[in-house]
Amino acid sequence: MLSTRLIAHTLSAALIGLAASAAHAAPDVPDPQAWSRLSPAEQTERREALRRQLEASTPEQRQAFRSALRERLQSLTPEQREALVDRTRERWQALPPAQRERLADERRERLRAMSPAERRQMLRERRAVLESLSPEERATLREKLPVR
Repeated sequence: MLSTRLIAHTLSAALIGLAASAAHAAPDVPDPQAWSRLSPAEQTERREALRRQLEASTPEQRQAFRSALRERLQSLTPEQREALVDRTRERWQALPPAQRERLADERRERLRAMSPAERRQMLRERRAVLESLSPEERATLREKLPVR
């Protein structure tokens, strides 16, 4: 269950990362299951289109988009989340190492480009997700963290 939530949260964070900038009309939140069935090229194309729309939206619209996305992911049944997690993990593992590194670098760059206020908001959102986990799920998550 934890890995399901963690990967769903990771997927959510990736999509929320799209909302790091502003949009005239906030785009509709994509269906996570339909999104996971898209090819990597289609996902990239749609991600860029979402990013452009969100760049033109107001901070309130971006926040509404993030909230709607989080609600949509949380509304999935455990079986649906598990299937989503499995498909996402399989796709990630199938990527060449160079492409995985490129995607990780892009994510790091998006995080660096965020304002301090946006980073604080993201941290609050992640903490809220962690607080929703059961003690067992949090313990399992801690076990998976790299040793510092």
